[in-house]
Order: sequence, then structure tokens, then C-alpha cells
Amino acid sequence: MDNLKLMALDAEDLGVVSAHVQDAVLKVPGLAYDGRSGQFSVVVNRFVWETAERRGNAFERRRAVLLFKRVRSVRSIGFSRTDTEKVLALLALQFEQAGDGPEGTLELVLAGEASILLDVECIEVQLADTGGAWETSFKPRHPTGD
Repeated sequence: MDNLKLMALDAEDLGVVSAHVQDAVLKVPGLAYDGRSGQFSVVVNRFVWETAERRGNAFERRRAVLLFKRVRSVRSIGFSRTDTEKVLALLALQFEQAGDGPEGTLELVLAGEASILLDVECIEVQLADTGGAWETSFKPRHPTGD
């Protein structure tokens, strides 16, 4: 499979990127904010949902980077930035617009009622696989709410 490369410039695009990083796992050392350039990056091990139904009992994870541009500030809720061994599970990317302009808050929704909140000038997100694919027998499952 070719490496995935996606870009989001609006809420609809963000939904596509969010679907591709659902159930990605990460650790705190994989989070980086550069205030000068206004960029926030997250190194993740993403579950490859796009091939999950075709592979039977063998699934795949890939190393990837999420890059958020035009970030003004970063806040984290529900986890310690000093706990370098804690594994965080990324559930979704959501955007809440502030007013009539393109600015707002982009939220990385994490399991366990945790999140990372990015105050952004606008949506500008890139997702790129960086290699490092491996097989896994575990497929994430979500309760159906029945």
C-alpha cells in the first residue's frame, strides 16, 4: 500500500482526516508545538481502517504524523504532559468555529475524557504516513450503544 497523504482546509476535509486517525495511539513525547511557526505536530501509530475489511484477521498500523498549522495556542486536558509512558488513544478531530471567521478551536478528542485543544486561525491540517508499517491482530471495537 502507498503511504497516505491528506490535507484538510475545511470541516468536511477534517472529517476525512479524522476517520483515518480514529483509534491512532500516541505518547506525550510525540507531541510538539513550535510557537514561532505556529505548528503543532503529533506522531501517531494509526490503525489502517482503509484496508481493515479486506484483510481478514490480520490488520495493520502505520507510523504517521499529523501537522496542524496556524496554531495560536495549545492546551491539554485529562492527562499529564510529564507522563512520557502513558499511551493516549485518539478518537476524533473536531472543529468549533468562533464567530463568523475561519478561526476557532480544533480538538483532538482522546479516550478517557482527555483532549488537546488548539486555538487556530483556520483549519490547515496535514496527515502523512511516514513508513514503519506493521501487522497487528487487534482491531479496535466501539460500543454500538444498543
